[in-house]
Amino acid sequence: MHLAPHPSLVEQAYDAILGEIADGTLAPNTHLVQEVLAERYGVSRQPIQQALLLLKNDGIVQDGRRGLIVAPLDMQMMRDRYQVRATLDALAARLAARRCAASPEIAAHTRRQGERILEVGFAAVAAGAIKAMIAHDVAFHAFVYDASGNPMIRPTAEIHWRFLRRVMGEVLRKSEPPISIWQQHRAILAAIAAGAAEDAEALILSHIESAAARLVADAPMGDEADTKRRAQSRR
Repeated sequence: MHLAPHPSLVEQAYDAILGEIADGTLAPNTHLVQEVLAERYGVSRQPIQQALLLLKNDGIVQDGRRGLIVAPLDMQMMRDRYQVRATLDALAARLAARRCAASPEIAAHTRRQGERILEVGFAAVAAGAIKAMIAHDVAFHAFVYDASGNPMIRPTAEIHWRFLRRVMGEVLRKSEPPISIWQQHRAILAAIAAGAAEDAEALILSHIESAAARLVADAPMGDEADTKRRAQSRR
């Protein structure tokens, strides 16, 4: 897969590496070799080097014995991020529903946009395509953020989604195709488009609580990896 020149090669390299970490191609503790990644993506070492530095600053990769490695999952940090995400998503769903309640035109447009994302999301689940499932899940929530009318919500949430994409991949690889996730998305969209602010907020909070519970149930090794990493750091 070669990368196009726009957006910046560094951004594309960042997203490509993070995508392979999220879907399990690059597992925790994998040694990241700049030359190998540069050849894989058809770019020079420079954007790979800069992308790895950004990933290190974000805590997604870290120093290992022979260079940078994929950081193990820190499950407590993930739980903390789910809590922050729940607050942002609840606010977005409530505001989006209020906008729909105030304007039939906005409500109709919101429903059409949401249905398009639901269609591709259900198709990704049917195909068992983990990368696509993650991408469309992120797209649905970004759609809710944008539908809120508050331009600050989406960039604030994106910081946390960089990490949550990883744990979503871990969970999706260990469980059955999550058709229930997209059924919940459909119910959230229906409440938003109907202008039912309280229902939309309650549904999206339940949705995120369910995701957090799935994290604990289906990704138990994360705590062990984190404990091991912390023990090593104290040596």
